[in-house]
Amino acid sequence: MEKVREEHESEYKAKPEVVAMAPGRVHLIGEHCSFFKDKTLSMAVNLPVYVAASKRQDTNLRFYFVQMGERKRGGLSNLKFKKEDKWANAVKSVIYGFSSSGFECGGVDFTIYSNILPSAGFGITTAIKIATAWAVKSLFKFRCGEDAMVKVLEKANKQFPGMYNFRADIFTGVYSKENTIVLTDHAKGTYDLLPFKFSDKTILLTDARVPRVTTWNEESLRQPENVLLLGELKERKSTVYGGWQYEANGSDRSEVLSVVNEEVRRHLTCVMNEHQYVLEAQAALAKDDFSGFSKAVNHSHENMRDLYDISCPEIDWLLKRVQEIDTADPRNPVNCGRITGKGFGRCTYTILRNEDVPRYREKLSEYERIFGFTPECFEVKTARGVRLV
Repeated sequence: MEKVREEHESEYKAKPEVVAMAPGRVHLIGEHCSFFKDKTLSMAVNLPVYVAASKRQDTNLRFYFVQMGERKRGGLSNLKFKKEDKWANAVKSVIYGFSSSGFECGGVDFTIYSNILPSAGFGITTAIKIATAWAVKSLFKFRCGEDAMVKVLEKANKQFPGMYNFRADIFTGVYSKENTIVLTDHAKGTYDLLPFKFSDKTILLTDARVPRVTTWNEESLRQPENVLLLGELKERKSTVYGGWQYEANGSDRSEVLSVVNEEVRRHLTCVMNEHQYVLEAQAALAKDDFSGFSKAVNHSHENMRDLYDISCPEIDWLLKRVQEIDTADPRNPVNCGRITGKGFGRCTYTILRNEDVPRYREKLSEYERIFGFTPECFEVKTARGVRLV
């Protein structure tokens, strides 16, 4: 906190009037399914982003990202998206979210402070938005509750190309509590907090440093006709979380999906499988059954790898090592892991027995020798949502 305040005062010759903090975020299962109104399982983690703010006497906006050493500028009358502004567009989008909701902002000096950069893919851009929203609300004493703030953030999401975050991102950054994970139901626009209290486990996020290479255009899957196809395969079932699940019968699936090509069929099948893994993970957590949760996570990675085509050899190698470390009964795993982060490739999360962490770190050294990329590994804990500090 002192460092954040010092950096702001050094940059703008004025002390920050407010500082807000929002957590990083990891999607555990289902992050590619929100377009189909399915469900996403997410975890807020203690990779904090701080946003310090102070009022200006004019209508200008100034942005400073400490760790990147970058400075951007803009004005309230000129909130245009500029490709070169990158992270600053996230802050500008929030200003737009407030102004388009009837709130009147003034000029602001912003300082962004995060030891994890947005490129890592751990929800840092979302955290910048959320912390900015809480800082601006406090700075101008706007009277709006959490639900209204979520609407401001949703408006912010839609303003700038390439800056969109789904409702699961917002819910996780706003409503999370320690020792919980967030299950977002995109069809209902609601969330639930699920208990995640496994003191014998360690959560590790690994940035594999693999260059992201897009192998196919995900927007091609997000077409209304594909939503209608999957809608035909949804069946009501009161005994499962959310009240419905996808038809499990393979012949029924094949018949409905026969109108699309093989690639689209695989990707849509992956979406349906992801929804089932979310349901399995939720049911396991309700019983404090880590083994059942692990199986859902591991199956989800196989799903992403084999059907959604977003993994890569480096990521698969890391997660294969997790399975090798798990020497228990393979039918009841004690460790799990999966690809995560934006884009195609790059990051993993692993949840290991505490005693298995040293062995995993040894595997990271081996990974560097084999692939030539120097991974970065973060040990994290579940975190609470945004707050003023």
